[in-house]
Order: sequence, then structure tokens, then C-alpha cells
Amino acid sequence: MKKIKRNHAPRSIWTNPVHFLAFGLGTGASPYAPGTVGTLLGIPLVYLLSDSPLWVYLMVCCVLILVGTWICDKTSRDIGVHDHSGIVIDEVAGYLVTMIAIPVNIWTLLAAFIAFRVFDIIKPWPIDWLDKKVRGGLGIMVDDLLAGIYGLAVMWLILWVFPSIA
Repeated sequence: MKKIKRNHAPRSIWTNPVHFLAFGLGTGASPYAPGTVGTLLGIPLVYLLSDSPLWVYLMVCCVLILVGTWICDKTSRDIGVHDHSGIVIDEVAGYLVTMIAIPVNIWTLLAAFIAFRVFDIIKPWPIDWLDKKVRGGLGIMVDDLLAGIYGLAVMWLILWVFPSIA
């Protein structure tokens, strides 16, 4: 198997359905900021789920996390790169975590996007530690899930300080 560079999308994302999902329906193939571009996929998903009961939203999150962990593991092993920058299904899951029980409107979607991306990029402790220590699909997913939890805390704070944006 030929190893690929961390920032180069393999051709298999267009032919292998698992890789296509891992690369966020192709958004992870973006040559610039694939994680940010991939996170954008979470916005329509959150919007589609916005009228669902909380238990449905949480079920979708759980399924995405469980299936996404397997997808990340399989894809990273297939392409020979752990946590390839184009694997973005973890960003989608992290963004969904940031929006748990948050009212959906343009301002909350934008604030959550920014909060999640900031924590995903700067990786405050213990995100950076987990990112370096945990391997496989869980390792790819766990740092984004924790960034999502941090983002969710920021969203609660924003809604507490500025309740009118809800």
C-alpha cells in the first residue's frame, strides 16, 4: 500500500463509500482548511434535526459517534495515515455535540461553529493530550468530541449572557 501525505486527499474518497463518508462527502478534500470546510456539513444536519425531540438529536449524535469512530479507524488504516487532515466526520460529530439542546438560528449556528473550531484548532488541555495519546478511530474522534463539549459550555455561557439570541 502506498502511503499518502497527510494533507493530500487520496483518490479512494471518490470510489470507496467508507472513505467518502470519512472525508465528509468530499469536503475533506478541500486543499484549504479541510476541517473547517468539513465542519460546515454539520450546519444543515443540525438544522434538519432542529425540530426533532432532544432524544432523537442525541440518538443521531450517538450513532454518528459510534459509526464515525469505525469509519475513521477503517479509513485511516486503509490510507496509511492516522488522523489525515481530510477525515472530517469527527468534526461533524463535534459540531453536533456543540449544538446539543441549543436553540437553532443563524446566530447560534455561527457562534457554535466558531466556538467549536477554536477549541478544535487550539486544542486546550486535555484535548491536545488525548489527540497525542489515543490512537485509532477513537483517537481521531475523541479530541473533536471534547472540543464539542467545550464549545457546548461556551454556547451555554453565551445564551446565559445574551438570552435574546436564542
